[in-house]
Amino acid sequence: MSQATARVPQEERTRLMRARLLEATIDLLAERGFAGTTSTLVSERAGVSRGAQLHHFPTKNDLVVAAVEHVMAARVGELRVDTDSLPAGSARTRAVLQVFADHFTSPLFMAALELWVGARTDPDLLAQVGPLEQQVGRDAHRAAVRLLAVDESIPGNRELVQATLDLVRGLGLASTISDDTPRRDRILDHWAEVLDRELLRTTPKENR
Repeated sequence: MSQATARVPQEERTRLMRARLLEATIDLLAERGFAGTTSTLVSERAGVSRGAQLHHFPTKNDLVVAAVEHVMAARVGELRVDTDSLPAGSARTRAVLQVFADHFTSPLFMAALELWVGARTDPDLLAQVGPLEQQVGRDAHRAAVRLLAVDESIPGNRELVQATLDLVRGLGLASTISDDTPRRDRILDHWAEVLDRELLRTTPKENR
């Protein structure tokens, strides 16, 4: 057996163990918050020995920073919706808003929110979270432009897209206190009408 062949199973085991640790970290961040997420709880949730965890992530911040990158990659993945799966016509805008509403109320967003809270008073964590969060914001904006088929060269359209993301993110933040799904749905219904009206008004006739 070659060294490369012998190495593969160990590399795969290591990859799976790291994935379990990162998933456990994300789950605990969503459930218990940043302060309540400890290295001990993570190792217990992941079913990994403390020694193995410390070998890969010597400190809580090492673990959380790796989880940050994992969360951000997963959040971007949530927004890779196939446009062919969306309805056509007037229902499309509302369906796109629902994609973002689901994204901003998902466990991944809740975990990311806890990282924001932790980063507010932790400069080392902020240094990791800040640039990654900015990247996710850019990815979300591009996804909205693509899903809504927006021409940003038209004055006002870029601001409408950003206002949409700010609105839906704010509704997601409100959901951390209580389940306000009926109110959120009403707001999104109305905002879909606003977008259809405003984007149609500013879109050239040949693109309507």
